[in-house]
Amino acid sequence: MGATHRTLSMGCSVHTRGSRAPRALRLPPYASPLTLHPLRTSPGFTILEMLIVMFLLTIVVVVVFPRISLTEDLSSTGRKLVGVLRTVQGLATTSQKPLKLYFDLDQGTYWMMTVEGKEERIPLDPSWKTPRSLPESIRLTEVAIGQEKRFSGRVDVSFFANGRIEPVTMYLTDAKNNLLGLAVDSLTGGIRVSDERLDPPPYQIIPDRVRLLLKPNQQAGAGAPQRGATTTP
Repeated sequence: MGATHRTLSMGCSVHTRGSRAPRALRLPPYASPLTLHPLRTSPGFTILEMLIVMFLLTIVVVVVFPRISLTEDLSSTGRKLVGVLRTVQGLATTSQKPLKLYFDLDQGTYWMMTVEGKEERIPLDPSWKTPRSLPESIRLTEVAIGQEKRFSGRVDVSFFANGRIEPVTMYLTDAKNNLLGLAVDSLTGGIRVSDERLDPPPYQIIPDRVRLLLKPNQQAGAGAPQRGATTTP
């Protein structure tokens, strides 16, 4: 047989010697730019679905976001103060030195001081080198040590080396005049938190053997100055 001659071109036939009829190449149909395609492909979303999602997100942002407060509220500030009281109590117990926690009701600040004899010193802990501040929207309106109530100025709470804390009740308010009260029971060491004014704890008879355990040691007694003395942080 002789050489086979083939000619390939667009739309042309293939001729082979000895073949009965030419075979035509079938090319895929050309896609016209005017052909309409559906709005949705298999892995995507339709425009209608995206509009519905955006509408729902807008409703969530408008309704829910204004209710989210980016500032600290009364409850979070109260939890922090409870943690501060527990921290100072633990430091007084572990160091076996009486400590004092000062509150400035006018400035909204508080700080800790170490009692050494008749002097008060700034703690060595770097976190207590400077006074801490309450949030701007929170005010400390009242602090009561026992029966003595203070509404302004500075108030100090004593923490003794045996773990005892002076009985203290304090009240916090926010910009909307919401109230939060904290009360420390000197006998049990418990801390109560309430959104209403707290009643003073009922008088409890303390047995003599328990009274000896609660009595501050000589170092704590010597380091606690008279009530009303002020100090510079």
